[in-house]
Amino acid sequence: MPEIKSWTLQGSYFETCNCETACPCVWLQPPSEGDCKLLVAWHIEQGHLDGQSLNDLNVAMACYSPGNMKDGNWQAALYVDERADDGQVDAIVQIFSGLQGGHPAILMSFVDKVLGVKKVKIDYCEQGNSRQLIIPGIAQADIESIQGITGGQATINNPPLCVVTSHPAVVAKSKNYRYQDYDKNWQFSECNGYFSSFIYHP
Repeated sequence: MPEIKSWTLQGSYFETCNCETACPCVWLQPPSEGDCKLLVAWHIEQGHLDGQSLNDLNVAMACYSPGNMKDGNWQAALYVDERADDGQVDAIVQIFSGLQGGHPAILMSFVDKVLGVKKVKIDYCEQGNSRQLIIPGIAQADIESIQGITGGQATINNPPLCVVTSHPAVVAKSKNYRYQDYDKNWQFSECNGYFSSFIYHP
């Protein structure tokens, strides 16, 4: 196990999957479609690993869970911003593979197979209640938040399983979700989404 270095990441994230809104997986229940086909994206506003700046970089991950997510056996593919230099790519891989501890290590403990790591163009966009990710030739996801009964955005706080623990998740629904890479070919709409700010650290 490598030495845990000083690191922190903060910024914004969103995810979408093939489950109905809102995804039952965060409550440790079976996926509404029997399996979970998840796409997550992070925009790092500020971050570093042992002095290596990771500011303004984007990261994405596709995960496949063949059944209840709490049971593990996930497959995962990591995508790193093409603007990252070799040192930044190494730092991002160390963090998001779980080697540097923190919440990413908890998430990666469910992963049984890493499909690969690719350096690609990642466009991450926030506009009001909408979030968008584009990885040309691989993925596109557009989600929009759902309004709560008293107005504002509907949120979920502190579920048993989630990508981000530092902030409540805004509940959203996909307008479009496509992913095609490795042996996966997914296309959905009107399915689950979440987004929020995030902070990760050891």
